[in-house]
Amino acid sequence: MGNSFGKLFTVTSFGESHGRCVGIIIDGCPAGLPITEEDIQREVDTRKPGVSMAATTRVEEDKVEILAGIFKGKTTGAPICLLLWNKDVDSSDYEKMRFLPRPGHADYPAFIKYGGFNDFRGGGRFSGRITATFVMAGAVAKKLLNLIGIEVLAHTIEIGGIKARPKGFDEIKENAAQNPLRCADLVAAKEMARAIEQVKAEGDSIGGIIEGIAHNVPVGLGEPVFDTLDGELAKALFAIPAVKGVEFGSGFSAASRRGSENNDPFTIRDGKIVTVTNNAGGILGGISNGMPIVVRVVVKPTSSIAKSQRTVDIKNMENTTLSVKGRHDVCIVPRAVVVVESMMAVTLCDFALRAGLLPRVIK
Repeated sequence: MGNSFGKLFTVTSFGESHGRCVGIIIDGCPAGLPITEEDIQREVDTRKPGVSMAATTRVEEDKVEILAGIFKGKTTGAPICLLLWNKDVDSSDYEKMRFLPRPGHADYPAFIKYGGFNDFRGGGRFSGRITATFVMAGAVAKKLLNLIGIEVLAHTIEIGGIKARPKGFDEIKENAAQNPLRCADLVAAKEMARAIEQVKAEGDSIGGIIEGIAHNVPVGLGEPVFDTLDGELAKALFAIPAVKGVEFGSGFSAASRRGSENNDPFTIRDGKIVTVTNNAGGILGGISNGMPIVVRVVVKPTSSIAKSQRTVDIKNMENTTLSVKGRHDVCIVPRAVVVVESMMAVTLCDFALRAGLLPRVIK
């Protein structure tokens, strides 16, 4: 099974979309870190259903509960267990399409892999619901990274082919929080919103791209050749349901460039070695080079749509069609922004511990 991630800062996710709860266990967090339920709640609230016009009408309370590992507002060094109860659950539509796998979803391969014993309600372990657990882990990781000055930020840069204009870090930080689409280009955000409304009216869904940025990452994070920083970041980001592509820096556009265009020349600025450009996205040879880490994540359109699609009846081995009922996101991108932040933070936290940048006891 692959429900755990990380070497020294290890997170283990549990729970299903329509089960009693979803949660996360964090092992390896240093003792003495000041953190409260309110700190974690603030992060979780940014991905709650109902916040965006693109989101599902399933509205969970998502009240964070700390079950273990935090005592009197500080981590104890023991495993941390964080929990969210599932309360707004309606599995009736999933019971009806039990043997009708949704095109684009994990229903069919999961049915075969687990012999039909998997919890199919709401997608079970393959639901975006489990990303709430990632966000709880990310809240703890961000707190730790703050101790060494690393800041992680993500924002929407494209929805349905509508692209946001590039913005600086400070402008992204300010503007992305001002609209439910988490887009720093406020003009583009309005166009994206109109596109989402149109797609929603057509009973369809829409995808997009999220950009993640990590500032003040020191040189040297990453453990080549197999535990490379970009490799582990990509692994963490691909754990987010609906992610179908990850690129760093210039990414796929590097294929059409010459080395003289894509290389990042070194220079000295304020007594520090930096690069003039950042086509490498802050990572060279699987190791951070001191420049901002820049990663872009492709999020596919939500699979569950009202439009009729071809599928099969697994039980009777017949061709049929399916129109998905129930409560689903028209566009998952806005709610996935904080999830991208969280998985970046969890990964960077693990590598910071491996590099000895974080103490085992915080005083």
